[in-house]
Amino acid sequence: MAALNRNKSQSEWHHVCPQRAQLVRAALLTRRVSGPPLTSMQSVPADCIRGNGPRRLRFPLCRILPFGLPYRPVHSPSILPPFQPTSMERSFVTSILPRRHQRPLPLDQLILAQAPGAEALEMDVLFVGAGPSGLAGAIHLARLVKAAQAAGSSIPDLNIGVLEKAGSLGEHNLSGAVINPRALRELFPELKDSDFPFRQPVTAESVYFLTESGSVRMPTPPTMHNRGYYTASLCELVRWLGEQAEALGVNIFPGFPAEALLVEEQAVKGVRTTPSGLDRERQPTGNYQEPTDIAARITVLTEGTRGTLGQAWREWRGIRSENPQLFALGVKEVWQVKRPLDRVIHTLGWPLPSTAFGGSWIYPLGPEMISLGLVVGLDYREANLDVHMLLQRLKHHPLVRPHLEGGELLEWGAKTIPEGGYYSLPARRSGEGLLMAGDTAGFVDVPSLKGIHYAMQSGMFAARTAFEALQAEDLSAASLATYDRIVNESYIVQDMYRTRNMRLAFKDGFVTGGMKAGLMSLTGGKFPGGRITMHEDADQARVVSDAPALAAMVPDGTLTLSKVDAVFKSGNATRDTIPQHLLVGPDVSAEAADFYAHLCPAGVYERVGNELRVNAPNCIDCKATDILGPRWTPREGGSGPKYRLM
Repeated sequence: MAALNRNKSQSEWHHVCPQRAQLVRAALLTRRVSGPPLTSMQSVPADCIRGNGPRRLRFPLCRILPFGLPYRPVHSPSILPPFQPTSMERSFVTSILPRRHQRPLPLDQLILAQAPGAEALEMDVLFVGAGPSGLAGAIHLARLVKAAQAAGSSIPDLNIGVLEKAGSLGEHNLSGAVINPRALRELFPELKDSDFPFRQPVTAESVYFLTESGSVRMPTPPTMHNRGYYTASLCELVRWLGEQAEALGVNIFPGFPAEALLVEEQAVKGVRTTPSGLDRERQPTGNYQEPTDIAARITVLTEGTRGTLGQAWREWRGIRSENPQLFALGVKEVWQVKRPLDRVIHTLGWPLPSTAFGGSWIYPLGPEMISLGLVVGLDYREANLDVHMLLQRLKHHPLVRPHLEGGELLEWGAKTIPEGGYYSLPARRSGEGLLMAGDTAGFVDVPSLKGIHYAMQSGMFAARTAFEALQAEDLSAASLATYDRIVNESYIVQDMYRTRNMRLAFKDGFVTGGMKAGLMSLTGGKFPGGRITMHEDADQARVVSDAPALAAMVPDGTLTLSKVDAVFKSGNATRDTIPQHLLVGPDVSAEAADFYAHLCPAGVYERVGNELRVNAPNCIDCKATDILGPRWTPREGGSGPKYRLM
């Protein structure tokens, strides 16, 4: 067997050593005692692990894969007994690297060096995405214009547009959600908190550490205090914001996903929407509608998490961040319940493995409704971890089940969350003719579990910048860079800087991360100083095991549900003949197909034999595999979920 170079990357040793599983088995024959975690590999002669009789191990066996198993090095000369694998040894087989199976962004499709067509709609400012960021920005811009006109300014009315890929406002929006009302109060200073579409104020809160059969109440971490905030449905908030925007004359275009940016040299000149009415082979049907070009003097990308055009623009312009963006996947359910919940609840620990970052929540949504969800960082290490099934298992826990008994599941959904924090913010969020706001730019503070008010505030900052640039007739990159300065000096970045390393501290596991995060809270982020470096989620090797999937269970259809039933509860009504919008990468192995099947909460991917089958109409646009597998691209407007309560 060829020796493995300890300097090779994980993606390289996947190819160099196809017998790697044998090395792992040999490593597991050593005693599990104190020692560093297994993280890389040295060479071991093949005859040490193949034969039936004793074999001499000629080299130390050390640091074999990122399983985190402590070990004792075997020193030469040593004799291995005949190979008799235990169940534990059989369960560890190999690992996969998601990056190896992922296609690059199709920049040639997402960035088009074309002018908007002769029949293009013309807008002064176009917000791409009708979430809280885009709608808050559109409302603020319309109000700035009316205020200037009332003060005697000669500024004309502006054509303000908001594109939305969902068929109706709110249908693709999902969050926990406990909302800090700060941005809403600034946007609507004439309104009281009781005028906003909140469900109820937070009056009490609890944090628990869970074991499989019990729970221990913990002090609420300083970053997670929610007194003075409100529980809400983000869908309802977005619909309400849409009504306020339309009352101000904002043009809202639901059912029109933006497919590409239209550019001239370095300047963004607008967008092109997706066509509709294509069959699986992308041939027009009787309902075909061609793409629409929308020319805009300023385009504001408010696409939400893992925005495709935002990714493409940053890559095209070579914009980087100190750390890559990290993501989590959240799966949420809304239940009609028999007993009211008097507090917000957060949990840590079970059912997550100790190497995964995440936790769950239970929020009251009035006297007869609650939201329940589980969030897991996508840098987890187990290829068979399944967030949807972990949530189903969580519902059997004695802390959770009593709240659901006798109730009814009303709605289910999932989405990803940018959680890299301060060091993952792009070096700039502006360019000639373009601004980025909200989750697209990564404005989420994971330690406080907050992002909605940052999204709204950044949308308002983008509106202010656009208004001043249009007044000055200067749409250059230098002019729009004012936006970066405003954001960097605002409470958004100040909050994120204060908690800059807290999420990153958990890359070494829950216990170590918890201790580090506690010290960071005590020191206002000064400990440990500097930046904790991270790699992209797709560069985290995943341990493939033939052991049962984490949280494997058979749903009962009442308390717990399958992925097929979950997609039904999302309201997904995507037509079956829609073209494939998920770009599958090269050389997808059977193990990678299993990984995608566990990763996707909506059952889009399944392994059939040794092949990957893609059920694209099931997709609910959570973007999980866009981060770790097949790329998500915009598809026909109105496709995907139809959330009402998320």
